[in-house]
Amino acid sequence: MGAVRTLSYDAIIIGGGAAGLYCALHAGRRGKRILVIEHNNEVGAKILISGGGRCNFTNINASADRFISANPHFVRSALARHAQRDFIALVEKHGIPYYEKTLGQLFCEGARSSRRIVQMLLDECAATDVTISTACHVAEITRADSFQVGTNHGSFECDALIVATGGFPIPKLGATGFAFDVAKQFNIPVIETRPALVPLTFGQADLDWMKPLSGVSADVTARTEKATFREAALFTHRGLSGPSILQISSYWRPGRTIEIDWLPDATPDVLAARKRERPKAQLKSVVAELLSDRVATALSGALPAGVIGDMKDTTLIDAAQRLKAWPLAPIGTEGYAKAEVMAGGIDTNALSQQSMEARTVPGLFFIGEAVDVTGWLGGYNFQWAWSSGWAAAQSV
Repeated sequence: MGAVRTLSYDAIIIGGGAAGLYCALHAGRRGKRILVIEHNNEVGAKILISGGGRCNFTNINASADRFISANPHFVRSALARHAQRDFIALVEKHGIPYYEKTLGQLFCEGARSSRRIVQMLLDECAATDVTISTACHVAEITRADSFQVGTNHGSFECDALIVATGGFPIPKLGATGFAFDVAKQFNIPVIETRPALVPLTFGQADLDWMKPLSGVSADVTARTEKATFREAALFTHRGLSGPSILQISSYWRPGRTIEIDWLPDATPDVLAARKRERPKAQLKSVVAELLSDRVATALSGALPAGVIGDMKDTTLIDAAQRLKAWPLAPIGTEGYAKAEVMAGGIDTNALSQQSMEARTVPGLFFIGEAVDVTGWLGGYNFQWAWSSGWAAAQSV
């Protein structure tokens, strides 16, 4: 028998998610012969479940200051050269209806409409010389004059190898640490990873008052030393979730506290002012007028008890300040199974911010979530996938 033929491509993209498919279609538009390798049975798994099936595909407010990285300037080039308006133009070209929900978040219209985003990417790839191989598992990668990729579907070679396999979140969708195995093989440094945009968990002392509130939400401001977010918090059986908590979780570190403002629209003198309006009311009743009854009942245990008219203004101001700067000490997170994304990843100092190419390994690129770039909740991480994928496509 003759030797098994190794198929050759201009570039091989490992990972058929948002970044990988977007990179493929743009490289294909440049006349490149591209192979996309996806280990799942279908591409775009995280796209399909995002936004409750409606795909929060970008944010009109996407800018570099809404991304977290050890090198906060790294994202600027890709975001500036391929911005949210560029992806929106592609969505409009394909006639996919969308709407702004809140805070600049753009969603597709209709149930299961995220499938239209995946189909859009596939249609764009089909219009160029892009081959997509699903249920394809990489066994080894070697490099001599070019890269050789051995898989269960055969061996392939390429001049450019682009790793777009994401990180650890949502392992039930097939998430792995593949990108970091490749980084280790080629001596590319990695910033320590951790779950981000993830619910926070608490110790028993906090759970004693939180658990009865499971399923209750409240409009709050959540703070750490570096960030502040005004959105809903949701009580869970293990602690807190909801948009404000997911956002703040990306900045939280073990051993540190967060601060919750349960009265984000009120001034510190709000209770003292109520004393003059309702001097015979119980403080607990007045707090319940500002919060939901259940949340007020849970929090009032840490406030003075009694008739509001019998209390000094300074006491009431202190109580309001307590509600506006409520310290909490999370003991952990719900981990990668519940995390929207991953923080940390491929060290951006090892990559070109223009092309995403590894500085010490010509032809090797890392894009998307595998890179140490983490966006806010609300379409920012998809925008990083589009921008970084486009940047790499211009250099393969």
